[in-house]
Amino acid sequence: MVNFRRTHDCGSLRKQDIGSTVRLSGWVNRFRDHGGLIFIDLRDRFGLTQLVFDPVKDPETHALAASLRSEFVVTISGIVCERHTGMANPNLATGDIEIEVKELTVLSKAKTPPFSICDETIDVNEELRLRYRYLDMRRGDIAKKLVVRHKSMMAVRNYLDSQGFVEVNTPILGKSTPEGARDYLVPSRVYPGSFYALPQSPQLFKQLLMVGGMDRYFQIAPCFRDEDLRAERQPEFHQIDMEMSFNTTEDLFTIVEDLVKYVFKETIGVDIPTPFKRIPHHECLERYGTDKPDLRFGMELVRLDDLAAASSFGVFQEQVKVGNSVKGFCVKGGADISRKNIDEYTAFVGQLGVKGLSYMKHTDGQLNGGIAKFFTEQQLKEISARMSVEPNDLVFVIADTKERTNQALDHLRRKVARDRNLIQPGRYELLWGTEFPLFAWDAEEGRIASEHHPFTSPHFDDFHLLESDPLKVRSLSYDLVLNGYELASGSQRIHDSEFQQKIFEILKLTPEQIEAKFGFFVRALSYGTPPHLGIALGFDRLNMILSDTENIRDVVAFPKTQKASDLMMESPSPVAEAQLHELRLSVQEELERR
Repeated sequence: MVNFRRTHDCGSLRKQDIGSTVRLSGWVNRFRDHGGLIFIDLRDRFGLTQLVFDPVKDPETHALAASLRSEFVVTISGIVCERHTGMANPNLATGDIEIEVKELTVLSKAKTPPFSICDETIDVNEELRLRYRYLDMRRGDIAKKLVVRHKSMMAVRNYLDSQGFVEVNTPILGKSTPEGARDYLVPSRVYPGSFYALPQSPQLFKQLLMVGGMDRYFQIAPCFRDEDLRAERQPEFHQIDMEMSFNTTEDLFTIVEDLVKYVFKETIGVDIPTPFKRIPHHECLERYGTDKPDLRFGMELVRLDDLAAASSFGVFQEQVKVGNSVKGFCVKGGADISRKNIDEYTAFVGQLGVKGLSYMKHTDGQLNGGIAKFFTEQQLKEISARMSVEPNDLVFVIADTKERTNQALDHLRRKVARDRNLIQPGRYELLWGTEFPLFAWDAEEGRIASEHHPFTSPHFDDFHLLESDPLKVRSLSYDLVLNGYELASGSQRIHDSEFQQKIFEILKLTPEQIEAKFGFFVRALSYGTPPHLGIALGFDRLNMILSDTENIRDVVAFPKTQKASDLMMESPSPVAEAQLHELRLSVQEELERR
């Protein structure tokens, strides 16, 4: 049997090891034949080590080395030597040494890979990298991010264990319940016509654990949502799921803040200041146009409705008259933005449904250009004062419905910040979004719906509004936002079964609907439920930020595409007719043709 057990990995040998006989195993990274000596860089996850094959000292091993190609897997035994004067590589951890190889065995040959593995700088099409994910992993960047993910996972477990949380795994095969996205359904062979649902979250299970007296629970839970994907979403994902009894929101905020601080420190060595900022939901929308604002740069939104109504600009006047919104933000030093760039920004917000983008520049001592001609000198001074406009600044303004204005300005300020390099690398800004609405109006259904989920507690100060004006009721829910991403969401739960019934009535759920969707849970509440609250942090999204990438696929070992397909495994895929027959399922012909 071939001996391939390593004495060292390919990143660990140093000067102090000179003279030692070692065994290394790994992949051939680079091959260089200098017309005599052959040099090979051997690679594993831990690094590179240079191997030397001398035709004079060991002609047989040298001849075998000449047959090696990139990505062959080999094991070698040899002596650690110091590199010759001037040949050290300061950019390599093992750059002071090399291995004079005495024994070489090829463990596995390799076909020519579809892209270069030894050169990470070569840009490779993402679809090709996903199809050959295992090869992309060897290039190093994905592997490094998976190590960060491992460190953060260990940090989460260590911290929560220290705080008395118990890790409990909840079921994967569960019941389909309304949670805001489409479920992935699993047909049952034993119960034909019935289906399990993969969990969108362990929401009901973690509350049942509180009913069961577990007091403090967590898990890094796998979750599944059949929804349209973006760069920071995957159909299957993980969240740090937490629930705790007999605690307040302040208790939970402290634990989560300390958890995030601990994970950042243990994983990437960054100190996160606490406590985090807190901004009510309505204030987030007013100042940033979104409930998940990026605070790493300025450009806060400023309302201009009154000045727009008093201007001579008919478009603004009409928008205010019908109850729409006129808002904008100031770009510091933005007077250098060209008309061509402004046209590009106009087209950008147009993709979000906004019909126009107005602007003014502060030059020659006042706001000029664009829509400035529609305002009096005093009105322009008021705009400058409200928006803290200084010489050489630019002002962008949008007038549309409140929702479209906020959305467009949110996306625009993010784009301007990226384009002008306003985002400082390595900066992390966290905030708690609070006081979200408890209910929202579902126009499609023509009724009130839960903004979060029906087990979220109303704000204690708004109980009196539940029957008279439910859409004004705030909830005891909260989001944690990091650099413009929603990192976590949670709430205080309803623990009184009678009060839960009242919420169901406001949602106009019939007894039959309640029983069909939540019967098991409602019964559990009636057996004595402690006050409890919880939160779920997006584990993949957290690691995306820890790894300094904007693509969540970079931190998932085997991710799906934006169309939820696995290019490597070629799934989803058809299954044998026998499998469908066993489940008593049939596939519609039009779907087969599609």
